[in-house]
Amino acid sequence: MRYRYTLLMTLIGAALSLVHYIWHENDGIYLLFYSLSVPAWFYPIFKYTDVNPLLLYLLTIASWALIGYTIDRFAVYRRTRSR
Repeated sequence: MRYRYTLLMTLIGAALSLVHYIWHENDGIYLLFYSLSVPAWFYPIFKYTDVNPLLLYLLTIASWALIGYTIDRFAVYRRTRSR
């Protein structure tokens, strides 16, 4: 099985985290990160406001990798089922 989407989505998560780390003062980048980062969606649930950004970035990359892996698994399932 080729992990094409896993790699692509991992790179998207890494790029998203890197861009937010470098240009987090920009409101557009701030909104982009918090709208596309799945772990950041759950950030307001917790009252603890001093979240380690490195943990948030790692969870963002891991969640995008998981999304890509799920797409790869569905692609393999569909390909093997259609034969």
